[in-house]
Amino acid sequence: MFNQPHAPYGHSTTMKSSLCFLLAAKRAELAELERLAQSIALARSTAALVHELQRERGLSNLSVRHAGMGQAPLDAQLHQQTLGTDDWVAQWLLESEALINAPSPHAARLLSRVAYALQGLDALALLRSRVAAKALSTQRLSADYARLIASLLAVVFEAADHASAPELLRPLVALFNLMQCKEWTGQERALGATLFASTQVHAQEQAHLSELIEAQQRCLEVFESFASAALLQRWQERQRAQPLIERSRLRRLLLQTPAGGALEPHLSGVWFACCSQCMDEMRPIEDQLTQALVEQASACMAQVQAEIGQLEQRQRQPPEADTERLRGSAFFEAAPPALQPAPQGLAFGLERSVLDLVQEQGLRLQAAATELETLRVSLNERKLIERAKGLLMAHQQLDEPAAHKALRELAMNQNKRMVDVAEAVLSMSHLLAPRR
Repeated sequence: MFNQPHAPYGHSTTMKSSLCFLLAAKRAELAELERLAQSIALARSTAALVHELQRERGLSNLSVRHAGMGQAPLDAQLHQQTLGTDDWVAQWLLESEALINAPSPHAARLLSRVAYALQGLDALALLRSRVAAKALSTQRLSADYARLIASLLAVVFEAADHASAPELLRPLVALFNLMQCKEWTGQERALGATLFASTQVHAQEQAHLSELIEAQQRCLEVFESFASAALLQRWQERQRAQPLIERSRLRRLLLQTPAGGALEPHLSGVWFACCSQCMDEMRPIEDQLTQALVEQASACMAQVQAEIGQLEQRQRQPPEADTERLRGSAFFEAAPPALQPAPQGLAFGLERSVLDLVQEQGLRLQAAATELETLRVSLNERKLIERAKGLLMAHQQLDEPAAHKALRELAMNQNKRMVDVAEAVLSMSHLLAPRR
């Protein structure tokens, strides 16, 4: 037989317990936001580092292409650029170390991506020595830099996938797609310069150029769907810049010249400079995105800290004896959380009951979870498509734009969504082992 308790389980004890758990929930939310802020800081450094590597790749291409042609000024410019890149490498290392000091239990993939990117950065010195020795073709040089940059872009993608707040997930997805678009622009720059320099159009390179242009458009569509209205306005203003107009003209020349037709080699430098300016036009947008991310993360943390302070103050207040009976019946008389009005934030009014605060927290978290689920559907579909492309790239020796085109054509031929085709390809992964 159970012993009877010495005293009934008091209502004030229940309320104190509710506050303790609510405070614990808010502190856990703050800790997660602090970890996300660290990921955002790393994404910001990654965007800057990738831009510097893209500039370094461009100058390295010019150095190799014009070897032995009075290139002392170019080599000096390249050396100066490598110093700028190294400054951002150092900053990136500092930001990445912060993730190790305060790892999230859900950040295994992000940390793995960072580890892989670190291997690429360690190999950067070797790549530079090969550039200095002119021991690489421009095609191989571009591919090696592209692989390093891809490892860094993956860090930003995982940071977005790790985001637990919709207001931070949206700009992170926009940032990743803008960065990816800029990288495809850099690869288009190298390919177009090679085509002009060769003085002749080749059908295979034309097809690859078309795939790179399509890849940029895909990324821009996602960027525009996730970016804020203010950012979109600034982006659209920059789309009318002269370098973009000139690039469109040169693109048409590259794509519409019949295979085997002649090209003017002097346009190689014009094309290269034009594409470089287009990439530079994207950089301020990246800056604005990352600055907005940092500010939004700080605002989210400040709000949660204020709510914690309000709850702690509430916890220190003695219970109001004359309202105990009313509070006791509130749980059964209140409308279900789903029917409550939209939450206004815990920082408004200590006079409300603990039940109001708990319901409000639940509503806010449910609304955030619903929006996150909607956003993650598109992210998960993208991940499936990326995995399927990776399988095709390994098996068919394709690059990313060509693998995407193959998946798209399969989807069109079968009248299915690309994500469904991607799932089918992945289900046959045991039959599509990478070629040795």
